Amino acid sequence: MVKVAKSEAEGARVAVRNIRRDANSTLKELLKEKEISEDEERGAEEVVQKLTDDVIKQVEQVLADKEADLMEV
Repeated sequence: MVKVAKSEAEGARVAVRNIRRDANSTLKELLKEKEISEDEERGAEEVVQKLTDDVIKQVEQVLADKEADLMEV
């Protein structure tokens, strides 16, 4: 069961990174079309990275809690 939990957590981390990649590519397209400035792009990329880091921390915490719960039994 712990292996399954770890596998699911890895899947969640990959999904979050894919969303980050899509968001960053959208920002690059907006910059290319001159809808946003370079400063706005950089700021938005920082926000996206911070959100990514926060969500991955949450995934890690949920995994740690689940592992502890499974190991009790």
